[in-house]
Amino acid sequence: MNPIRVLFVDDHWIIRQGLRSLLEPDSRFVVAGEAANGAEALKIIGDVYPDIVILDLKLGDMGGAELCKRIIQAYPKTIVLILTAFIDQNSVETCLQAGARGYLLKDAENLHLQDKLLEAVQGHAALDPRAADVLTNFVHRQQPPLDGLNLREMEILRLVAQGLTNKEIGLQLHITENTVKGYLKEILTKLDARNRIEAVLHANSRGLL
Repeated sequence: MNPIRVLFVDDHWIIRQGLRSLLEPDSRFVVAGEAANGAEALKIIGDVYPDIVILDLKLGDMGGAELCKRIIQAYPKTIVLILTAFIDQNSVETCLQAGARGYLLKDAENLHLQDKLLEAVQGHAALDPRAADVLTNFVHRQQPPLDGLNLREMEILRLVAQGLTNKEIGLQLHITENTVKGYLKEILTKLDARNRIEAVLHANSRGLL
């Protein structure tokens, strides 16, 4: 497997250096570049084509959610993860709707950034537990029912909204990881969703059991 190419976008130099110090010793990753604002980020991405962009929400020239949307529209294969000091319902929902595959917090005592990057590359949602709680609370406030999904599929969808991986869902529900994958494939088809987060957001807009 080739090293995962990562680009940092943050207006604080010390944050970018801290991220670099975390990843550079790990041979699974390559720091492809860094940017201090949105315009610089869009230019560099077009030059280095990173696998993952780690993006702060507060930039000098544009909002992080808007930059996330522009990155994914221009480079749909690029994964965007939000890494910010801010946590609120609107920020989490806006970023995930913009296409971010994860929402992480800078103040987390156990960030485990490398693990989150690997989860994102494998197609999982990389969510800080607090961001997962915000999304789950939003899910539970929606009006039931959601046509087309059975109770088991709804159960799995709720666990996806909490940020659990397929393996963790299988352990919690006492089913195999392959069985979880099968349910998820059916869920994505029924909700006309491209990925796990989009499935949750589609379900939100239509109501959830």
